[in-house]
Amino acid sequence: MKNARPYLAWFAFAVLLALGAIRAMQWVRDHPEHMPTARFELAHPQGWATHRKLVAMVSDNDACFAALDRAGAGYERRPVVGEGVCRAAQRMVLTGDRFVPTMRPSNAAPGCAVSIAMALWNRDVVQPLAQRYFGQKVVALENLGSYNCRKIAGREAQSEHSTANAIDISAFVLADGTRISLINDWEEPDVRREFLVAVRDGSCGLFSTVLSPDYNQAHADHFHFDMAARTAGWTVCR
Repeated sequence: MKNARPYLAWFAFAVLLALGAIRAMQWVRDHPEHMPTARFELAHPQGWATHRKLVAMVSDNDACFAALDRAGAGYERRPVVGEGVCRAAQRMVLTGDRFVPTMRPSNAAPGCAVSIAMALWNRDVVQPLAQRYFGQKVVALENLGSYNCRKIAGREAQSEHSTANAIDISAFVLADGTRISLINDWEEPDVRREFLVAVRDGSCGLFSTVLSPDYNQAHADHFHFDMAARTAGWTVCR
C-alpha cells in the first residue's frame, strides 16, 4: 500500500487537472469575447479580445460587413474615395437608430470597423452614462466628420481620418433636447462635464485612440476616436 500512495496522488492530480481543463474549455466557449480566434459578434459583450478583433476588421472588409449583416444592422455603403494612403474603402452609414443615435450631420461615413466600435460604445458607454447622469437617453450625436486626407497636425504621420478610420464627436443631444457639447461644457464644473469625462474614460480601450480637450487645443471642441493598428495593440487615451 505504501508504494501505491504516490500513484494515487498522481492519479488524483491528473483528475483535478482534467476537470480544470474541461471547466476552462467550457468557460472559453461561454466567453468568446475574450478569445482572439473566436468570430466577432456585435451582440457579444466587450472582452479582452474585442479591440484586437475590431482592429483586424479595419483591413478585412468582408469580415466587417459580415458582422453587421449577422447582427441585422441596417447600413448603406458609400463609394470608395481617394487612393494610396488616402484610400477609404469601408465608408458607410448605419441607418436607423438601433445601434447608434442619429448622426448630425448625417453624411459622416466612417469606416466599418469604426462604425461597429461606435455601436459598442453607444451600447456600453454612452447610453448607460446618459441614464446615470440625466435619467434619459442620448438621441443624437453631433460630429465634425470622418474622412479627411491629411497628416496629423504638426507631424509627418498620416491621420487615420485619411482612410475614414476615425470620427470626431462634438456634442450629445438628450431626449429632452438638452445639448451637451465639448466646446461649451468640458470646463464647466457641473454634471455635464462629469458626463463628458466619464464618456471619455469609458471609451479608453475600445477605440485605439481617444483624444479629448485635455490632449491639446486642437481637440477643444471634440472627441477624436479611431481604430489605428499599432504594434502590440497598444491604445492611447488622453
